[in-house]
Amino acid sequence: GKSMADSIATELRTTRYAGCDWVNQLYHLGDIVSAACLAHDLGNPPFGHSGEKTISTFFSEGEGAYLRDRFSERQWSDFTNFEGNANALRTLTHRFNGRRPGGFAMTYSTLASIVKYPYSSDLAGEKGKFGFFLTEQDTFLRIARELELRQLDAPEGSLRFARHPLVYIVEAADDICYEVMDLEDAAKLKVLTSDEVIATLIGFFPEERVAQIQKTMARVDDPHEKISYLRSCVIGCLVESCARVFIDNERAILDGEFNGCLLDHIPDPERSAFQRLTALSWNKIYCAKDVVDIELAGNSIISFLLSKLVHAVVNPHLNYSRLLLNQVPRQYDVNAPDLYGRIQAVLDHVSAMTDVYALDLYRKLNGMSLPAV
Repeated sequence: GKSMADSIATELRTTRYAGCDWVNQLYHLGDIVSAACLAHDLGNPPFGHSGEKTISTFFSEGEGAYLRDRFSERQWSDFTNFEGNANALRTLTHRFNGRRPGGFAMTYSTLASIVKYPYSSDLAGEKGKFGFFLTEQDTFLRIARELELRQLDAPEGSLRFARHPLVYIVEAADDICYEVMDLEDAAKLKVLTSDEVIATLIGFFPEERVAQIQKTMARVDDPHEKISYLRSCVIGCLVESCARVFIDNERAILDGEFNGCLLDHIPDPERSAFQRLTALSWNKIYCAKDVVDIELAGNSIISFLLSKLVHAVVNPHLNYSRLLLNQVPRQYDVNAPDLYGRIQAVLDHVSAMTDVYALDLYRKLNGMSLPAV
């Protein structure tokens, strides 16, 4: 995603704005979106999007539901719509115990570039997408005012802003990277056949270009080499198309009136080919048995860890709670004076875990493994 975002930004700077006398002011555009691509997944919990769902449903329909009356509407919606994007902003900006003010101290432009859904959690809707927890609302407001992001209509007490223009580049680069690279990986892992992948990727090009591509592919016998070549052609094509959509819709994007993402607006055959690619990925990769088995295991692991840790911060006076909370890394404020802060600290801890760390802690707390004595 990092290199693709840089490529889209460079395409804009060297085409649309090449003749402008202020073009040098955009010299670091690629650095900003590259940094945003590296940072935007930092808030994702173990087991990816299924981990997000596990955390949110722990509170909405799981063991944590009994806590509903302990929180305000907005605090509760932060929990029941737990979102990796909002958590990324918190990870990057929150002053954790023992850390310096400002968190990672990133630029406002870089931070704004990762907020794909710039509104509060009470506006998350069916998809559960939003941009900042209540704890980071003031931080986001400061970013929005500094960058003059357009504030949109919202019910009283809620917040909604237009996206920063660079969000569109980061989002497109991320979607291109994961969708196309996942397809290539699926062929290597034999989840999809090489022929399926080649047919899907070649659908991005008009007939005249297909003949040229097939002639080049005929020079190698290894199907994975053919796919690697096709993948680079597809990425190049999508980078150019997304840059063109940005240029063609520049006014609407800068005014905060652009709808959808850049990939929704690319022309055919690229758009229909990308839709076929995402449908294939969903049906054959993301719903594959091995993937679902990992999601189910991840659900059990995260639910168990939340159960133990949330119970401990709700009942900190118990002996087991003290033992468990003493093991939590000190940057997470599990001793915060209010319960909202303590549960937020639990989510900070759990969401920062890797899959392997979460599994290891799950085994230890279940008595399934002991440290060597």
